Amino acid sequence: MDPISPDLQSVVLCEDVRTEVNGSQTLVGVVGAIPAPQVPIGFFKLCLWTRWCGGIGRFHQDSRFLDPDDETVAEASIDFDLREIEGSATNVHFFGGVQVKKFGVHHVEIRLDGDMRMRFPVPVVRVKQPPSGTAPHKPPEAA
Repeated sequence: MDPISPDLQSVVLCEDVRTEVNGSQTLVGVVGAIPAPQVPIGFFKLCLWTRWCGGIGRFHQDSRFLDPDDETVAEASIDFDLREIEGSATNVHFFGGVQVKKFGVHHVEIRLDGDMRMRFPVPVVRVKQPPSGTAPHKPPEAA
């Protein structure tokens, strides 16, 4: 049978993926943006969770985390099989020791057999750090 290219059903960038006793996965610390008072900022790891479905064959997934100049900060790849059209494949890429050196819009890219399947933004934004020795601002309590 000729290969059938799968659909990218879901992608999540997060801080960790844990596999439970029953085999289900828990995604921890979903990342939509990275707030930081200064750069560089380091991550022990970032995880990219992807799920493919609706295909048949053997495939190669490449994933990259890019800085605002489209320079590669971290990358990973994996080969996977889909044996039936109703099946699915869940892949987790662990980007270890990620150093974010610039503010601005970073991107995550996912390629399947060399073809871009998804590219999405991950803004790294400057946030003010509270002065040393002061508590963070709390909103007034309702009366």
